[in-house]
Amino acid sequence: MSNSDDSSAGPRRRVRAVRLLTAAIFALAGLIFVTSFNTSKGTNIRTDASLLKLSDLIHERSQDNAELEKTTAAARGRVDALADRDDGSTKAEDARLAALRTASGTEPLTGKGLTVTLNDAPPGATARIPNVPEPQPNDLVIHQQDLQAVVNALWEGGAQGIQVMDQRLISTSAVRCVGNTLILQGRVYSPPYKVSAVGDPAALRKALAASPALQNYQLYVNAYGLGWKVDEHKTLTLPGYSGTVDLHYAKPVVPSSATSTP
Repeated sequence: MSNSDDSSAGPRRRVRAVRLLTAAIFALAGLIFVTSFNTSKGTNIRTDASLLKLSDLIHERSQDNAELEKTTAAARGRVDALADRDDGSTKAEDARLAALRTASGTEPLTGKGLTVTLNDAPPGATARIPNVPEPQPNDLVIHQQDLQAVVNALWEGGAQGIQVMDQRLISTSAVRCVGNTLILQGRVYSPPYKVSAVGDPAALRKALAASPALQNYQLYVNAYGLGWKVDEHKTLTLPGYSGTVDLHYAKPVVPSSATSTP
């Protein structure tokens, strides 16, 4: 008889432990809920004042960078003007220097071209065609891969120069997005995004249509209403790149033990 009681006591103790653990979990969840409520004071935590201040700081720094770029461009113009004075160079050398400036993107560029505009889907967007699932939030915004696909396709189509928003791209430019916010060369932009290119409009359009990444993007344009517009220009002028040309790169950290002598 005692053996039977002992054998049943084990399962009962386990059930009791599970109940206590469950109660503890619910108590902890309640504590987290109360703490969150007290912290937010009935407001949306995502719109906390500290986050708004951070956003304001980012835009302020972006404007500061834009002003610094103007100052840098003015100084570079004065330096170029001094360099263009008679320095004993030959006409061939002057022509080569001018070609290098054009290729580097530091000189304005004018010619035929087109502008591609990408935008988020309208608020409250839903599926526009039958048998398509309702969109997730990520389906309705422009991503880094979309902008990169446009830029890459335009280069592939023979673009002589490309401008994203109001900045000229050069060989070291990187198109990066955080969420649906573009960060380009120290400045921050929000959609709609405009990418302009000087080149043969027909060749540029053909390259855009042939891009597998943009073919996939067009599916979302048709399904959910993402923005896509291509405008041709008989005359389009891209500004010269006005930012810094200094190269920034990572360096390996040498451990202190590796530099010390035994």
